[in-house]
Amino acid sequence: MTVKAQDERLRPITLWQRLLLRPELGSVAGLVVVFAFFAMVAGDSGFLSWAGTRNYLEVAAQLGILASAVALLMIAGEFDLSVGSMIGVAAIGLALLAHPSYGDLPLSLALLITLGFALGIGYLNGFLVLRTGLPSFIVTLAMMFILAGANIGFTKLITKLTIVSGLNDKIAQDPVARLFTGELLGLPAAVWWWLGVTAALSFVLLRTPFGNWIFGAGGDANAARNVGVPVRRVKITLFMLTAAAATLLATIQVMGLGSANVLQGQGKELEAIAAAVIGGCLLTGGYGSVVGAGIGALILAIVQQGIIYTNIDLDWFKVMVGGMILGAVALNNYLRRLSLQVRR
Repeated sequence: MTVKAQDERLRPITLWQRLLLRPELGSVAGLVVVFAFFAMVAGDSGFLSWAGTRNYLEVAAQLGILASAVALLMIAGEFDLSVGSMIGVAAIGLALLAHPSYGDLPLSLALLITLGFALGIGYLNGFLVLRTGLPSFIVTLAMMFILAGANIGFTKLITKLTIVSGLNDKIAQDPVARLFTGELLGLPAAVWWWLGVTAALSFVLLRTPFGNWIFGAGGDANAARNVGVPVRRVKITLFMLTAAAATLLATIQVMGLGSANVLQGQGKELEAIAAAVIGGCLLTGGYGSVVGAGIGALILAIVQQGIIYTNIDLDWFKVMVGGMILGAVALNNYLRRLSLQVRR
């Protein structure tokens, strides 16, 4: 048996150097620290119990579904601040279309119509960003207010209320609803949707030409165009993907609660961006990880639920999120510099 000689032109890379090349390294370190902290201070209060684990996994799942799509868009160099309002619009739209007193459509048909509308909003966001040349931050900020205001106005016009309830019986009788409300191995459907979405989008990012286009569009759009990357199509597709993720999250919430509220999803856009940043995504684009965004969502969920188990006022949650964002950015920038040294 002959042993293949190592190419002398290739420099060997250690395990630590390989880890430095992964955007998720900082978020993994943060996850270990955060979990260890709450395990010590709240382990006896139920944090380490199966019920406690299930609680923070479900919270992480709902945020992680959104954060996965948001991470891809951020890697492509864009933001979507309208996804929070899109959750509320999709939830109300689905509830009205399926409600016996209003649309009275089958849940599957109501879901398809809602998804189609959401994809249209996503396309409009991408079209406006690329057509006008305005920053996506501004365009989607405007869309956030438009969607939020229209959602409240139309809902009150139709129902005289800001909530649409009374869907429990219809959901219980519809087999499609079980995809969003059932359990498997003791975990709610949201967790499995999160894992599936994260795995699928991570595969697209790391194992397909489209994933290379995403990195190229976020790293240097002009250079990417020069080598044939369809930057316009990539970015519009990703705006549509964030809208689809918002619709999936809205569907899970409506199916689980049997109702929809116009304020549903409020603030989720910032939490999703925070999860992506904690997970290693750069605000400037061209670098990041879907898995890292999922870990970031898990960190935020552990903190949110951990605070409850420690009996600390939940108002301090945002203080801790802000601190984690600053710490994550500083750590990720440091690890990024180290990884650049490894590449040299």
